[in-house]
Amino acid sequence: QDMEAQHSANGSGAAPAQRSSLGSNKPPAKKLTISLKKEKPKLPESFEEDTWKKLQLSVRAVHQQQPVDQSFEELYKAVEDLCIHKLGQNLYNKLAAECEQHIETEIAKLVGLPDDAQLLLETVEAAWQTHCKQMSLIRSIFLYLDRTYVMQSANVASLWAMGLQLFRKHVEAATELQPKIVAGILALVHKERSGDMVKRELIRNLLRMFWHLQLYSAQFETAFVEASKMFYQEEGHAKIAELDVPTYLLHVERRLQEENERVGHYLDMQTRKPLIAVLDSQLLQLHVQAILDKGLEPLMTQHRVADLQRLYLLLARVNGLPAIKKGFWALVKRVGTEMVLNEERSSEMVQDLLDLKARMDVLLEQAFDSNEELGHALKDAFEVLINVRQNKPAEHVAKFIDAQLRSGGKGASEQELEAVLDRVLTLFRFIQGKDVFEAFFKKDLAKRLLLNKSASTDAEKSIISKLKQECGSGFTNKLEGMFKDMELSRDIAVAFSQSQSKKDLQAKMGSEIAVHVLTTGYWPAYPPAPLNVPKELLDHQEAFEKFYLSKHQGRRLSWHNSLAHCSLKARIGMLPSGKPGAHKELLVSLYQAAILVQFNDSDSIAYVDIARAVGMEDKELRVTLQSLACAKIKVLNKEPKGRDVDDKDLFHFNLKFDVKQLRIKINSIQLKETQEENDKTTESVFQDRQYQVDAGVVRVMKARKTLSHTLLISELFKMLKFPVTPADLKKRIESLIEREYLERDKDAPSTYNYLA
Repeated sequence: QDMEAQHSANGSGAAPAQRSSLGSNKPPAKKLTISLKKEKPKLPESFEEDTWKKLQLSVRAVHQQQPVDQSFEELYKAVEDLCIHKLGQNLYNKLAAECEQHIETEIAKLVGLPDDAQLLLETVEAAWQTHCKQMSLIRSIFLYLDRTYVMQSANVASLWAMGLQLFRKHVEAATELQPKIVAGILALVHKERSGDMVKRELIRNLLRMFWHLQLYSAQFETAFVEASKMFYQEEGHAKIAELDVPTYLLHVERRLQEENERVGHYLDMQTRKPLIAVLDSQLLQLHVQAILDKGLEPLMTQHRVADLQRLYLLLARVNGLPAIKKGFWALVKRVGTEMVLNEERSSEMVQDLLDLKARMDVLLEQAFDSNEELGHALKDAFEVLINVRQNKPAEHVAKFIDAQLRSGGKGASEQELEAVLDRVLTLFRFIQGKDVFEAFFKKDLAKRLLLNKSASTDAEKSIISKLKQECGSGFTNKLEGMFKDMELSRDIAVAFSQSQSKKDLQAKMGSEIAVHVLTTGYWPAYPPAPLNVPKELLDHQEAFEKFYLSKHQGRRLSWHNSLAHCSLKARIGMLPSGKPGAHKELLVSLYQAAILVQFNDSDSIAYVDIARAVGMEDKELRVTLQSLACAKIKVLNKEPKGRDVDDKDLFHFNLKFDVKQLRIKINSIQLKETQEENDKTTESVFQDRQYQVDAGVVRVMKARKTLSHTLLISELFKMLKFPVTPADLKKRIESLIEREYLERDKDAPSTYNYLA
């Protein structure tokens, strides 16, 4: 561009002429033209080639692991110059070609190695480590290229990624190399699993190489998982046959720990899930039933909590809980059923079941993590096993509660007794025939109250309160009525003791009487027991009856002699001087008292004379005489000696009676329940059930008017709260037809019509 410039007086050109004030003329100014033209600099023709040669030498020095002649600053500047002059693409391509040539050569060396797996793996690892170091160094030289051309160009890999791509390309091209590397790694893993020491660093580096080359999943992981499956499949079958279950489970636990550590040491985290799945499948899932069949029963029987917990946790990994539940249920049911059906240990049945339930509860909580499904299985098992022997468990549960309330839990504290009763009520919940329990419980409660055998009134009321919560007020109405009767009886006794007739009798006869007045509907039905009550008591009975009926008109009293007991004052035995022995107090039943007072008039009495005098039932008389003459404490002697009482036996007062205690309890055999009494109680329950079935049939038919046999049976099963069979129901339906409550439909014999 040409420019014209006019300079001032200080410039190098002439100043323009100025006319002076005097009008003088000067020559015209000259024009100076300056041209400023800039030409684009040109690179030497050999610039790119010379620069590349210099860089190529440095790259080859790196590949050959030799010192680089030029400084890194100089080399960095050379790369920068090429990139500034738009030669980045050529430089990238030349560098890639140079690296590929070197990598191809190195991979070829690996292919030619002898068949030594350890040598191959170590050489491959060394080649990989060298490659990484070399690419890192090369990238530092060509950093400007990596940060400019590569970043500004789409679909161009970074120098590091380029090196990986080239390495992967030639590793894949060497088709024999990859399988050998994978096989070598798998061999080392197998060796380590077998207990040998291996170089974990070597395995880790090789697997990192596979991961960086993006060959890990396709080339290694699939083969590794398959090899692990084969290894653990073989080991699982061998170990389950060789080891007991606790040892096998410890082995599985150790293997799981080892494989988790293996993932942490050299495997990729993505491998953990399929690897652990293989262990679960081959060591656990395939052998769930074998483990339970072989180990569940002995572990539960021996109460090995830690081993059972391990079994539960391991099998839970493979959805083994249904199998555990099934085995747990079957075992509890079998063991409990054996206890219930064992007639030789009937008296210990309830305690055995409580111990079993307590052990299972501990296992459920500590070994099975309070699993809800197993809790349901335990309840279901007890509900089945406790009802396999109809009625007996209900009877024995009532007897067990009776024993606890009689003894007060054998010295246990109130809290401990309460805990025992709570445990027993757990068994009670499983019993289907609760009416049988009620009958026996009511009979036992009556004896405890009437004979003053209860160890704790609070415990008695507590158990009734628990039964009320469990079964409703209808279940305990009669039981609560029995307690009310006892309280009313105490009030009546106080009133009678203050009456004049009582005072006169007591002064006249030197004896007294205490009476319990019982409401018939509340208490068990007691059969009449004939007895010629001794005159001393008969007067008291008549006085009380007269006093009571004067206060409560319209009522009728009946005396139950079988429940009465007495305190007799006697002088028994003979001193060496020939004088009667010391005064004793005998605690006896009314039956025993009636027999003993006969000996006030005679020292020897024949059986037939005793029978005539007391008027008792023959069987009851013989049992009572046995308690007096054949027990450990003999108030009477029998001729001839023996356990059985015959009609021809003769009984003498025992003049050699030498028991030192002043207060002596003579055990009454008749107070102990006999099988006949139990059978009568059970029979009364069955009779009550018949009434309930009859009432249920009438109630249903009255509402429906007409109903088929099948639907009627179904309705009754829903309504009745005790176990009953279809055959029993059919008998009651036939009975109602005979009594004309129902009739069969003329057109459909299996249908019933209600008769109003």
